[in-house]
Amino acid sequence: MFFERLSLLCGKAYAGILVSEQKADADMAGKPMIMHAASCDLNEIQIPFHIAEGPSEWNRSRTWIITRTDQGLRLKHRHRHQDGSLDKVTNYGGDTYSDGTAERQEFPVDAESIASFKANNLDQSVTNIWAIEVSEPGQGDAKFAYELRRPQSAGGRHFRVEFDLSKSIATPPAPWGD
Repeated sequence: MFFERLSLLCGKAYAGILVSEQKADADMAGKPMIMHAASCDLNEIQIPFHIAEGPSEWNRSRTWIITRTDQGLRLKHRHRHQDGSLDKVTNYGGDTYSDGTAERQEFPVDAESIASFKANNLDQSVTNIWAIEVSEPGQGDAKFAYELRRPQSAGGRHFRVEFDLSKSIATPPAPWGD
């Protein structure tokens, strides 16, 4: 049900904002953000995530990739540089460990990502849990949310952005490298 609900966003873009308030994300506070369900098929949805860097400049380095697996769903993050090359820390994420709900799915960090984080001195990230939420379409307060959490023992990280699904916006340029 969750994947089908997410599929309804295909081809559309939505405006969003940072709603968490941690000091680590102060540079993103108040900046316009866009999520664009740009590429969709029966088993995979790619959602570029853009953050404004100035009046007409956008950081287009991030893409969230949600894939169906035999056991559930997988979330991966692709990071690229402005020249299109892959960042040294990319393709990280995890698989759902439960059925979740039609509205929310959680993705604990997988072994591949843990190895990458450790190799790149990002040990604080080895306990990451990501979540994606999609409200029922057609509601006035419908939203898409992306979230990252770490337990208190790993710094208590909380990052959350929310996008207003009540109205789509103009499609942004493709992410870097696409």
